Amino acid sequence: MTSIGGAEMVDWNLAVATATRFVRPGPDVSREEARAVVAELRRHAKAAEVHVRGFTRMIPDGHEPKDTPVLVVDRAGWIQANVAGFRELLKPLLDKMQERRSGSAGSAMLGAVGGKVTGVELGMLLSFLASRVLGQYETFAPATRELPAGDPSAPGAGGRLLLVAPNIVHVERELEVDPHDFRLWVCLHEETHRTQFTGVPWLRDHLEGEIQSFLGETEVDPMTVLERFREAAQSLSGARPEGEEDESGRSIVELVQTPAQREILSRLTAVMSLLEGHADFVMDGVGPDVVPSVAEIREKFQQRRARGASRLDQALRKLLGLDAKLRQYRDGERFVRSVVEEVGMDGFNRVWTSPNTLPTKAEIAKPADWVARVHRKADS
Repeated sequence: MTSIGGAEMVDWNLAVATATRFVRPGPDVSREEARAVVAELRRHAKAAEVHVRGFTRMIPDGHEPKDTPVLVVDRAGWIQANVAGFRELLKPLLDKMQERRSGSAGSAMLGAVGGKVTGVELGMLLSFLASRVLGQYETFAPATRELPAGDPSAPGAGGRLLLVAPNIVHVERELEVDPHDFRLWVCLHEETHRTQFTGVPWLRDHLEGEIQSFLGETEVDPMTVLERFREAAQSLSGARPEGEEDESGRSIVELVQTPAQREILSRLTAVMSLLEGHADFVMDGVGPDVVPSVAEIREKFQQRRARGASRLDQALRKLLGLDAKLRQYRDGERFVRSVVEEVGMDGFNRVWTSPNTLPTKAEIAKPADWVARVHRKADS
């Protein structure tokens, strides 16, 4: 545990316990049904690997990457995996804050609050998200006895693919779609993410570098952090001082950023839009051949994404910046589709050549600009 003023910054065990306690119960299924769902998801994950690699052509024959595990988990398993991931990613930042704790005017206050409160807050956030995630490729996941992961030192390896069985069953019932088709459709999306990272060896290190740069710019003075959250709360509540710019359309994540972090986030947003949009494009491209009801699934799923589950759900999505993720699916898919239509799949795959060929946030909105920069310059 990392601490400030003798108190733990984050009580990770409490975060897991809180999230597990408050997460919504899953759908009502018998033990036999649960076993059947898990077995089918594993079969679909294996089949999706073949379909995705054939469609994307990202992994040439004879260059098979080392495999990464596919884990079918419940909501508690997803929580445990994500707390482990948070702990791994945030360690440099927490170490930095520990080094700066002495002599800080706000360290006593922050230390008094301690990691118990932080653990509860993180746990409540994860309890909200744990019932909504269908699947996830954990890029930076540390291996544990309960949750194995690929070897991160091997090129194109590391990480693990999670499929959250109760959430998949819940959504397929809610949408009233064919469950077997829906499960394969979800696996196609998540397998695309696994293929992206196993097929592009530099991608994991690039993303980790950007994330650590983002965290490295974080204000470590506790009073500065508190002041930024105060400004964020004023903006979100409409209590801004007179004459200040209205930032109410931004999430709390955006409101506490420094200018340098916003630049990094712009690059990260472009990459995430590419990855999410590419996954949507692939599952819809493969879908017609292997998922008979793909058109119905896509239409109903898009409607569900757009409306949210409730007014509270919509408010929380906006506050946490999850609406931005929905835009990433839409804008990224449009970018991939436009580029493939213009230069073909192999032409699109130049995007994976190096960090320099990744699209910018502006190019995500204007795919022709990416084509002009990457293709016309290279071909001239």
